[in-house]
Amino acid sequence: MKKTAITVTDASRNFADCLNRVRYQNMSFVLTKNGRPLARLVPESNKICTGSELAAALAEAELPADEARAWRKDLVKSRQTLRAPKNKWR
Repeated sequence: MKKTAITVTDASRNFADCLNRVRYQNMSFVLTKNGRPLARLVPESNKICTGSELAAALAEAELPADEARAWRKDLVKSRQTLRAPKNKWR
């Protein structure tokens, strides 16, 4: 899928064209404001994995014991380094 950065202003002026490109050309747009990424416009067909879907997939996975321990160790380590944003709406 091709990703293209576009300003919010350009996206609003060409919104129908952007939607058509997303739908028919499988493009993805990163909308920027003041040079900073603000939002994404992506095809609906792109699957996004939710936390509950990930948990269900992991419950069905049959990993060897050593791989499962290594995976858990990595998970614990990543949880220690990740922090929730102070403003969860940003």
